[in-house]
Amino acid sequence: MVAPLQEVAPLRLAALTTLETGGAPERMLEARTTEAVVEALRETWRRGDEWMVLGGGSNLFVGDEGFEGTVVRVLTEGIEEVPSPHPGRIRLRVQAGHGWDDLVAYAVSHGYAGLEAMSGIPGTVGAAPVQNIGAYGQEIQETLVEVELIDEADGEVRVVPAAELGLGFRTSVFKHHYGSEPQRRAVILSITVDLLVASERVVRGEQLRRALTLGDDAPVSLTWVRERILETRASKGMLWNETDADTHGVGSFFQNAIVTEAVARALPADCPRWPVTPDLDALTVIPLESYGGVLPAPRREQADVKVSAAWLIEHAGIGKGFHLPRSRASVSTKHALSLTNRGGATAAEVAELARFIQNRVHSEFGLVLQPEPVLVGVEL
Repeated sequence: MVAPLQEVAPLRLAALTTLETGGAPERMLEARTTEAVVEALRETWRRGDEWMVLGGGSNLFVGDEGFEGTVVRVLTEGIEEVPSPHPGRIRLRVQAGHGWDDLVAYAVSHGYAGLEAMSGIPGTVGAAPVQNIGAYGQEIQETLVEVELIDEADGEVRVVPAAELGLGFRTSVFKHHYGSEPQRRAVILSITVDLLVASERVVRGEQLRRALTLGDDAPVSLTWVRERILETRASKGMLWNETDADTHGVGSFFQNAIVTEAVARALPADCPRWPVTPDLDALTVIPLESYGGVLPAPRREQADVKVSAAWLIEHAGIGKGFHLPRSRASVSTKHALSLTNRGGATAAEVAELARFIQNRVHSEFGLVLQPEPVLVGVEL
């Protein structure tokens, strides 16, 4: 029987990440239970080590030099069904090391709706709230209830409601954005999602309807949605395949750009764009003592717009399959938003390609594309 917590011979992170870059850390721990994860982190923090938690390694871009610190591999698994306070719904409490797509498959097979559009996203459950993962207009914040976490500041384990996680477009209080530190240094131990009990549903979201080529409002099965999404992701090289170099990356390397309406209007008309959902529950509060019987005129706030980074890249002259001379890093032959390791590429080669793309897009459209993965020991 494998021990819940083990110190193991450090492996090169290139062998544990989907982009396949990165040297070995000084120290590596493997934790297979929540208690072991907590023990490993508390012990690492007492030592004062630099540290990094590793799940599926699908959202990490690690430098060629070895990581000077401790890597804790979170290998916990398990799904627990718990009652929901809302009629017709159910909650799933899921361990952080559980595969994300394994969770989606479980939900779909049991007739639990709310995650199916995120089928095929690589990585583990614990990483999902960190960047508020999403696909085709569906995001985890729509179903996330709470997370169990451990804070580095005091080593305490807490349950924190989703409303306190600062969830936004590919971000949260935990996200280590390029060039900045996370607002809260903590590690997620488990998550709880609240799902609709329904084996089929009417698809409402514009992005998802377009991806599924739906023409009417007839209900479709969750299984059908999942199968179509997996087919779509595979066609774009966004579904991990050991034999397909187009999948040896971090999925979307750059985030879709969020800009103001004014900036969006200045872009070519054929650049795909989607409105960022406004806060429909926003309230105007007027103190009773100052209310004179007349409501102030409503103010129209400029809405943000999400624009396609893939379109910007291709229309900056960088096509699918593009690579710099003698480089083993390449844009995917299936999707312009994915940077891939074609075999033995160094982190320096991937970074060189990423900088080249950023410069081309900025020169052509005046926008700076932001990297989506967490960068460790790498500069762009």
